Amino acid sequence: MQTTQYLNENKDRFLSELLDFLRIPSISADPTHAADMTTTAQWVHDKLVAAGADKVEICQTAGYPIVYGEKMVDPALPTVLVYGHYDVQPVVPLELWITPPFEPTIRNERIYARGACDDKGQVYMHVKAFEAMMQTSSLACNVKFMIEGEEEVGSANLNTFCIQNKERLKADVVLISDTSMIANDVPSIDVGLRGLSYVEVEVTGPNKDLHSGVYGGAVANPINILAKMIAQMHDENGHITIPGFYDDVRENSAQERTDMNQAPFSLDEYKKDLGVDEVWGETGYTTLERTGIRPTLDCNGIWGGYTGEGSKTVLPGKAFAKISMRLVPNQSSEKTTELFSNYFKSIAPKSVKVEVRPHHGGDPVLTPTDSIEYNAAAKAMEATFGKTPIPTRGGGSIPIVALFKKELGISSVLMGFGLDIDALHSPNESYGLFNFYKGIETIPHFFKNYAEMKK
Repeated sequence: MQTTQYLNENKDRFLSELLDFLRIPSISADPTHAADMTTTAQWVHDKLVAAGADKVEICQTAGYPIVYGEKMVDPALPTVLVYGHYDVQPVVPLELWITPPFEPTIRNERIYARGACDDKGQVYMHVKAFEAMMQTSSLACNVKFMIEGEEEVGSANLNTFCIQNKERLKADVVLISDTSMIANDVPSIDVGLRGLSYVEVEVTGPNKDLHSGVYGGAVANPINILAKMIAQMHDENGHITIPGFYDDVRENSAQERTDMNQAPFSLDEYKKDLGVDEVWGETGYTTLERTGIRPTLDCNGIWGGYTGEGSKTVLPGKAFAKISMRLVPNQSSEKTTELFSNYFKSIAPKSVKVEVRPHHGGDPVLTPTDSIEYNAAAKAMEATFGKTPIPTRGGGSIPIVALFKKELGISSVLMGFGLDIDALHSPNESYGLFNFYKGIETIPHFFKNYAEMKK
C-alpha cells in the first residue's frame, strides 16, 4: 500500500513526535499533574489537526478533557470510531526505573518510558496511520477519534460524555489498540476481556496510634487483622471464598479450553521472565486459563502504621488496602462489589471497624470471531505479519468496551500491538519500535478491509 511507503519515508519524524508525547507526565491519578493533563490534551488536539482531522475539539468533562476529532469523507462509507487514552499510570517506585520514566530512552530497539505502550504509543499509531491515509488519498472509511484522559482511573466521565454525544459518536465499529499480541512472530487479536471491581478497604482499631510495648497484645492491631482478612479471601486451592462469587461465572466447554491452550506458550520462559520458581493460581486450570477465563482477587496495595526509615514501635490505629477483582463473562462489577463488601464486613472481628469504598469497575466482554470487524482486523494483520492472527482472551480490563455496546450500540475490535514484556503499569515500561511501526502499517489495511466487507 502507498501508506507503507509514506511510513517508511517518515519513520524518524513519527518516532520523534512520539517521544515528545511521552515526555509529558500525564498521570491522571495524581492531582498535582492536572496542568500536565491539560497540556497533553492540547498536544493530542494539535496532532489530530496536523494529521488532517476536522472539527477537532477539547471537550471538557467533570474530570479531565476528552479530545474529539473526525474526518467524514463520504456519508455512504462506514464510520470507524477510534478510541484511546492519553493518561498514564503513576511511576512509583521511581528507584526501580533504569532511566527516568518521562525521559524516553531507546535501548535494544525498544522505547522505555511511562505510557510507551499503554496507551500513548498505541494511540499515536492511529494518528500517524490516519495521516498516512490522508496524505496518500487512501482513507477508505469515515473516521472519528475519541481520546480520553481518565482510562487509568476508571473513565469516570466517559459514560456521561457518550450519553450526551450519541449523535456525534455515531459509528459502525470502535477500533481500539490497548491490548497485546502473543509475540511479534505470532500475531493475535483479543476477543475477550475480563471485567473489574476495584475497592479500597479501611480497618480501624484504637482511636489513635499506640505504643506497641504498652498496648501490644491487649488491643487489636489493624494491620494484623487486615492481613488475616485478606488471607481469608482464598482457600488452599486458590479458590475465592466470597459466598456467591462464582454463581454467575460462565463455564467454558472442554473444547474451548483445549482451543485456548493451543496458543504458543512456554511455562519455563514465563517463569524465567518473571523471576519466579513456580506459578500460583486456582487449582485445575492452566496459566493461560487463569489469566483469560477465570476470575481473580488480588491485593494491589497495603499500608498502615510506620513505613519510614528506621524503627518506630507503633501499634497503628488504622490499616488500608486496595483490592481488585478481575471478572469473567456473566459476572457483574456492581454485584461483585456488593458481594465483596458484605463478606469483608462479615469476617471482621468486633475488635475493629471496617469500611469498604468502591472505586471503579467495568463488566467483562466477549466478542465473536465471525464478525465483519474481526475479519477485517484478522485480514489486516495477515497482510502485514504474513500469518493469520490467533484469537485470544485478554486478562486485563477495558471497561469502556462494554460501555460502548450499552450506550452507543457499537461493537469493538481489539487490535493491539503490545507484548507481555512491555511491563505495563510497572517500572521500565517499554514498547518495541517494530510494534509501533507495524501498527501504523497495519491500521490502513483494516480501514480498507472494513470498507470492502461492509459493502
